[in-house]
Amino acid sequence: MNPMRMRMDPLTVLRDFTMRGELEKIVRNNTDFRFGDEYTFPSSLETAYRSTKGNRYTLETLVHYIRNHHLKHTEYFQNTLSLGIPSVTLPDRKPILNYLQGVLSTTDSIEYLHEEPSFASNPRDPSLNQQQPSLLHNSDDVVFQAEVPPLDFISMIRTAEKPLKDRESLLECKNRDFYSVLVAATKREEERQRMESHQRKDGLVAKSRLMGSSDDFGDELGYDQTPKPKMHLKIGEGVPIILVPSAFQTLITIYNVKEFLEDGVYIPTDVKVKQMKGARPDCVTVQKKLSRDRAVTAYEVRDKPSALKPEDWDRVVAVFVLGKDWQFKDWPYKDHVEIFNKITGFFMRFEDDSIESAKTVKQWNVKIISISKNKRHQDRAAALEVWDRLEEFVRSRSHS
Repeated sequence: MNPMRMRMDPLTVLRDFTMRGELEKIVRNNTDFRFGDEYTFPSSLETAYRSTKGNRYTLETLVHYIRNHHLKHTEYFQNTLSLGIPSVTLPDRKPILNYLQGVLSTTDSIEYLHEEPSFASNPRDPSLNQQQPSLLHNSDDVVFQAEVPPLDFISMIRTAEKPLKDRESLLECKNRDFYSVLVAATKREEERQRMESHQRKDGLVAKSRLMGSSDDFGDELGYDQTPKPKMHLKIGEGVPIILVPSAFQTLITIYNVKEFLEDGVYIPTDVKVKQMKGARPDCVTVQKKLSRDRAVTAYEVRDKPSALKPEDWDRVVAVFVLGKDWQFKDWPYKDHVEIFNKITGFFMRFEDDSIESAKTVKQWNVKIISISKNKRHQDRAAALEVWDRLEEFVRSRSHS
C-alpha cells in the first residue's frame, strides 16, 4: 500500500508548533517547510489567514513573521524587503501573533474556503487526522485522495507581488542628503546680514556727512573723532527732493510713490486715486523702511517743478522720468547731460514692455527699473534698486 496522504491545514500546524514552543523544528528544505518529522508544506502555499488588504498570507510570510515578531515594524519591513518575502501589514501584526500564540482561539480573518492538502502527514498523531478521507479503490492499494481546490488567479497574482515601497519607507528618504540645503541657507543668511551691516554703516556715514557733523557716529563705527570743519555740500539746506511726473501715463506718480519706496509694493495710480477719493497731495514725505538702517533720511516727493523756488533746485537729488523731452521744459539746466550729472534719474517700466518705450531713455544717464505686471513680490527688489542708486548718488554729491 502506498503511504497514506490526508488533508491538513498549514495554519493550524504552524499555530500548534508555535504554542508548543517548537518553532526551531520548522526547517526550510529548498522550497518546502518541514514541520519536524510530521508535515511538509510548500513555502508559497497560501494559508487560510486573509490580510486586511484582501490577499491570503503565504506560509513563508507567517513563518518568517512569527520568528521575527519582536522587531519594530520598520526593521521587520526592511528585513522582508531584503529577503524578498511578502510582509505582514502593521494592522495584522498583533491579531496574527495572538492567534498563533494561542491568545485568540479564532479570528474573522481566517477563511477556510477549501480544505488545504497536506504533504506527508504523520499517521502517528491521530489528533491531527480529524478529516474523513474519501476512498479510492485500486487493484492492490487503498489510498486517500486529497481534494484539489480550484485555481484562484487573483491570489496567485497577489502572492507573486513584492511591495517595493510603502509610506513608511518613503519617509525614511534613503540616499537623500539635505545638509547641502542647510549649508546654502546658512551662507545666504550670513551674506544678508553682512550686506545689511554694510548698508547701515554707509547710511550712518552718509547722514553724518550730509548733516556736516562730527558727532557720535564715528565712535560707533570706529572712525577718527578729531574735530573737522563742516562741509559745504552742493545739496541745498533742507530735506532732499525727488521729482515725479504729473502725467498719469507713467508708473510712479505722487499718488503711489510712498507705497513703492517705503513698503516695496507697486499700486497702480488709478487704484490709489480711487482710494484717496481724488485728493491730490502737493508733497509726499518718504523714508527708507526696507532695511534696518538706524539713520534714515527723509525725502520730499513733488510733481510740480514749476512751483520750486531757485534755491529749492539745490535740494533736488532724483527724478522719475517720463521719457519725453517736454518734461524738462523750463528746468534751470541747459540739456540732459547737465540734468543727469546733477540729478540721478530713474525710468520705471513693465518688464514685458517693448524696447521702443525705453528707446529715448537709453540715451540718457538714467537707471531703468523694470517691474512685473503681476508678480508683486518682486516689487521690493525694484524699490531697493532705487534706494541703492539714490543713496550712492547722494554720497557722491556729498564728496564733491
